[in-house]
Amino acid sequence: MSTAVADCPQGWCTGGACDGARLDSLLTPDARWLWEQLAARADKSGEPSMTGGTTMITAPAESGQRAAVLGLVGSRILLAGERRRIRLEELTLRLRQHGAHLTPGAVAAHAAGRALGSTAAERARQSARTATLRKLRARLTGALPDHARLRPSDEAWEELHRTGRVARILQHPAPEQLLKAAAEVLRLLPPQGRIDRRMLAFKAAGDPHSLDAGTDLAGLVLAEAAAAGLTAAGTPPRTAWGCLGVDLDRLGGGLLSLGVHPDGWLVPSRFPLVLPRATLAEVSWPAPPHADGWVFVTENPSVTTAAIELNPAIPVRLLCTVGTPSAAELDALARLADSGWNIAVRADFDASGIQHMRAALRVVPTAHPWRMNADDYVRSLHPDPFQPTPLDTERLPETGWDPAVHTAMRARGRPAYEEALLDDLLDDIRRGHPHPHPRPNP
Repeated sequence: MSTAVADCPQGWCTGGACDGARLDSLLTPDARWLWEQLAARADKSGEPSMTGGTTMITAPAESGQRAAVLGLVGSRILLAGERRRIRLEELTLRLRQHGAHLTPGAVAAHAAGRALGSTAAERARQSARTATLRKLRARLTGALPDHARLRPSDEAWEELHRTGRVARILQHPAPEQLLKAAAEVLRLLPPQGRIDRRMLAFKAAGDPHSLDAGTDLAGLVLAEAAAAGLTAAGTPPRTAWGCLGVDLDRLGGGLLSLGVHPDGWLVPSRFPLVLPRATLAEVSWPAPPHADGWVFVTENPSVTTAAIELNPAIPVRLLCTVGTPSAAELDALARLADSGWNIAVRADFDASGIQHMRAALRVVPTAHPWRMNADDYVRSLHPDPFQPTPLDTERLPETGWDPAVHTAMRARGRPAYEEALLDDLLDDIRRGHPHPHPRPNP
């Protein structure tokens, strides 16, 4: 009659491997390094007993620690830092002198104070979970209508995996619902025309804010667009949504206008006016009164506020993007240039400001960088800033209009702001052209 093997009282080892074993002589402080290495190996392999095969161990520097395991890993002396391959079957036989059912994994589990194999088990669970979610996504995307604006492919899942989006899906408290909501957003995207983001969010998920910036749902939809090649890496969210036919607050944002207004509009002098994106998409601009007519474009409303106080007899023509310019705003600037106006554009000397300049000069290649050279940057630096903000030089875009700007900003490592040059900017606005006065565009 066989004798039943008791389970481990702590639940750390399997099959009652520790039943009746004498562990004290094995679990000494000097021998602990061996069991820690074996525990790490068991976690990765998913084999909690470790009774077969081989494994590598690395000997510690302390001679007493090496001597403590010589009878277990062989009689040859271990050298400090030596890597030695040991046969787990032989180690198991030596351990059986301390317990009839003892295994290397059981001793390592008691040394670690936990059950082993957790890493491999968790990896297996994650793999199975990922496969299940991939099948669900394939089924949901396969059910999208033929006219869908975006139909994610199964191959694009690998791109989502590479960029870390799949990991974020797995971390979501309800990943299946997240995938279903994303599929509903894709189903509701207009094949042609436009839709308001809040309305789309409400129709797809019952919450007008479910597609706001930073939400998991918005991140997944935009990641699908990027994986499908509809948007490029690093595309600003507003632009990316625009590529999907989704508008973000068409009546918000836009250009803050002072002295330059759409054709046919009658606006009192020095009356600041916000031209929302919906308006900008439809208006036309008047031609300049003469060939050397300039419109100044700035990033910060503080410049507009100061320009309001200029002599009313001075014709001020100023547009402010109030931060990052949208595609609609840049298109409006391009049409302004097409109407015959010379465009002088500037922004803050920071990563986003340089990106604004690059976008504006790409869409309006005839625009003139307005006080945006290296000397202007150096003059804009505050002499004694309180808790100065460091410049993220690794993400600083190139400054094609003047490479010296990029060099100077990387060297100084600090951002600089439009307000520092306010007096100079107002002088240019008074004169009606940027300094130095460039030759008008042909």
